[in-house]
Amino acid sequence: MKFLDLARIQIRSGAGGNGCISFRREKFIEFGGPDGGDGGKGGDVWAEAVDGLNTLIDYRYRQHFFAKNGQGGSGRQRTGRSAEDVVLRVPVGTEILDEDQETVIADLTLPGQRVLLARGGNGGWGNLRFKSSTNQAPRNANPGQEGVERTLWLRLKLIADAGLVGLPNAGKSTFLAACSNARPKVADYPFTTLHPNLGVVGIDEAEFVLADIPGLIEGAHEGRGLGDAFLGHVERCAVLLHLVDATSQDVAEDYRVVLHELEAYGAGLAAKPRIVALNKIDALAEAAVEAAAVALAAAAGGPVWRVSGATGAGVAPVLRALRGAVLAARAVEPGREEASVPWRP
Repeated sequence: MKFLDLARIQIRSGAGGNGCISFRREKFIEFGGPDGGDGGKGGDVWAEAVDGLNTLIDYRYRQHFFAKNGQGGSGRQRTGRSAEDVVLRVPVGTEILDEDQETVIADLTLPGQRVLLARGGNGGWGNLRFKSSTNQAPRNANPGQEGVERTLWLRLKLIADAGLVGLPNAGKSTFLAACSNARPKVADYPFTTLHPNLGVVGIDEAEFVLADIPGLIEGAHEGRGLGDAFLGHVERCAVLLHLVDATSQDVAEDYRVVLHELEAYGAGLAAKPRIVALNKIDALAEAAVEAAAVALAAAAGGPVWRVSGATGAGVAPVLRALRGAVLAARAVEPGREEASVPWRP
């Protein structure tokens, strides 16, 4: 299934049915009076977050979602049928934006969360509603209310506890494959990852979700390479794992390039807790690994973990540190499961 994290849709709620003008005319009933029924309500348009989806590809081939109109009222005080609602099923983590792509209408972060995007029009009153002591035979009825038409954007931000960042070919996909059942594309050339990947990591009988996004290069915030379009998928992460290629000529500069792109993107990414790890240590001698770790620690201003996604060396300690950082960032005690808060409309 192709990954798509941004889609433009057009929605329209249904119009209400018109009220009916009718009079009761039956044999042997001299004074029938008005009996026109009300119109039915137009259909609403809702969005609902559901499990089992991780892409907006369904909204690439269908962009228009129009609810049906309510039926008009009829004689004998019969109300018109209300139209069925239209429900857009989207992945958990979907933001719904207004046409300007800046105003956030809703952020669906929990399964089952629903939001009303366009309310259907109310049905018009039939002439029975206008009967009074001074108007025994009203000959007027209300038309149904018009529906609401809107253009909206759907933007998916994957829900993950930790996120992998780094330059292309830093070994992020290899690391994700080594610690989870995810099978991202792995190759010996840059930009093998073209869309985000999620993996469930298990460590010490606990699990957390790790997200791998396409690599960043210098000038990504200006659109170079794949740009920073995928950084939105790590906005929800509690902690970032910054992988640096140990075989690089200048590991300190590699670290600074990615950090600068995070700062240029904004959204608080640069302020998130970060764990820095030197990857591909299996490709260097021990002395070279130590020299690269010292240079990287000086640039990062903190400890540096040594790992190898290819051989699995040092992976488990880093995962334990990630799990602890996630728990600390979420303000949850270690060993205790995070409690999901039910959403209330």
